[in-house]
Amino acid sequence: MDDPDLMTRLLDAAKMHVPFDGWSEATLRAAAQDADIAPGLVAAICPRGAVDLALAYHEAGDHEMLARLEAADLDDMRFRDRIAFAVRARLEAGEDKELVRRGMTLFSLPSHAADGARAIWQTCDRIWLALGDSSDDVNWYTKRATLSGVYGATVLYWLGDDSEDNARTWEFLDRRIEDVMTIEKIKARARGNRLVAGLMAGPLGVLGRIRAPQTGAGTGMPGRWNGPT
Repeated sequence: MDDPDLMTRLLDAAKMHVPFDGWSEATLRAAAQDADIAPGLVAAICPRGAVDLALAYHEAGDHEMLARLEAADLDDMRFRDRIAFAVRARLEAGEDKELVRRGMTLFSLPSHAADGARAIWQTCDRIWLALGDSSDDVNWYTKRATLSGVYGATVLYWLGDDSEDNARTWEFLDRRIEDVMTIEKIKARARGNRLVAGLMAGPLGVLGRIRAPQTGAGTGMPGRWNGPT
């Protein structure tokens, strides 16, 4: 976004329209009028129209999550609890479920599905980096892919949760993380089995040549390949 102040004004004005018109061109026009932003400036900060406004809303939620993580004392938490805290912080940064629900509707469209997937991937990348992840191999991808699955499933559950303080959502999140931890334990045992390790030596050798993107968060895929081309 070219001008954060303009985008903030536009987002603030849009929030009252989104529950009725979604993240649509109608919302974008109404928000621009309410915020007294000229059409030319709107086109400059949202060149693709309403989808850029929805992505800016998601981006703002990510930054709110990072602020909450920075302010929290995570040192005494188990690592799995830090992940759960981060996902919860991101959902709570969503403010209004209807705004998020309308965003999910937009990004479920084939024309915008890639934007939605990229936004979730970036959120999970930011979570891992905030928690100190320094992986530079195929684990960089598997960590983010796994967390993207957990995060996406939890968002969908959260949108339909009417329990007090979203208690059922946080229980659901804990179960999903427990499932992941169980899979990791199985993988660790498999690596310790000589027969399995022997059978996997070839595939693991290939995967070992994959490297993460060079410039950190937000770069997405693909990464680097250290093998022959």
